[in-house]
Amino acid sequence: METSTPRVTCAYLNSYVGKNVMIVGKVVQIRGEDAIIDADGNIPCKLNRDAHLSPGNGVQVIGKVNPDLSVKVLSSLDLGTGVDYNLANTVVEVSHQHKSLFAYD
Repeated sequence: METSTPRVTCAYLNSYVGKNVMIVGKVVQIRGEDAIIDADGNIPCKLNRDAHLSPGNGVQVIGKVNPDLSVKVLSSLDLGTGVDYNLANTVVEVSHQHKSLFAYD
């Protein structure tokens, strides 16, 4: 069975505890293996060893939402500085308003 990875922002995290999600946001801070990603609100992320993020750059993160609403990063992609965050947030909103068009569990 194929499962989807819904796109979320900070406001949707509590609905996906224990599940994998996709987040597009801006890297606000990095400290060791921890990062803060701004995706319509700050999201604490636990980075994996393959994560190579830069503060100020956009990032796409796929990760599992922890009970404390932090995200354990499974994969990440640095998107550089030319990210339209309003567009990314709009895609999240549309995907949640029209769930029947997306393969959510």
